[in-house]
Amino acid sequence: MKTIIIAGASGEIGSMIARVLDKANNRLILLGYKNEKGLSDLQAKIKCESHTFLCDLSNFSSVKKLFDEIISKFNKIDVLISAVGVSKINLVQDVSEKEFDYIMNSNFKSNFNITKCAIKNMITNKYGKIAYISSMWGKVGASCESVYSASKGALNTFALSLAKELGPSNINVNVVCPGLIDTKMNNNLSPDAVKEVVSSTPLNRIGKPVDCANLVEFLISEKASFITGQIITIDGGFSL
Repeated sequence: MKTIIIAGASGEIGSMIARVLDKANNRLILLGYKNEKGLSDLQAKIKCESHTFLCDLSNFSSVKKLFDEIISKFNKIDVLISAVGVSKINLVQDVSEKEFDYIMNSNFKSNFNITKCAIKNMITNKYGKIAYISSMWGKVGASCESVYSASKGALNTFALSLAKELGPSNINVNVVCPGLIDTKMNNNLSPDAVKEVVSSTPLNRIGKPVDCANLVEFLISEKASFITGQIITIDGGFSL
């Protein structure tokens, strides 16, 4: 049985990843922060063995305590998937220090913390799969989302470094960079803005959470055992 940690599991992409990975031979560890109801509702839909935990992933001591508990209970961590993330649309001159810290802590520091706490076990076992949900804006930058783009760019280069560092321990590290996905995070966009994105997308639609989940499922499978250090854009061709 594979022990799979999904951080940000109460979000729409994270919860879809959990549902796609709802297989008899998987044990899902679902992590969230404040949305306890979202986690419990998700767990009720899952048939395979699953467990939920609430934790502020930007707080290293809390994360270490949680991961020590997970390893004590389940002995190993085979897969780490992170779909944590927040967004804020604002001109850079209007971004407050509090907003800057919140975005960077949520989108980058949280991923650093959970990775640091997971890889020791993976290195010991000489096996592991890591997949991060980032953003196409982490590759090309987005106007009015400078800090968000920077946080995702940091995650991307962190993953590239990790792939080199952890490869000798048989640990694969890859990144999924979605374009515009039909989630609540993008509810602030006007219908005209969405139409504009669609018209600039060769596949003539925005993405769905399941598009991301299917790619993650492939990247953590043995079919992708020779794939590491890849930042894969999934945007219907928008950024071409």
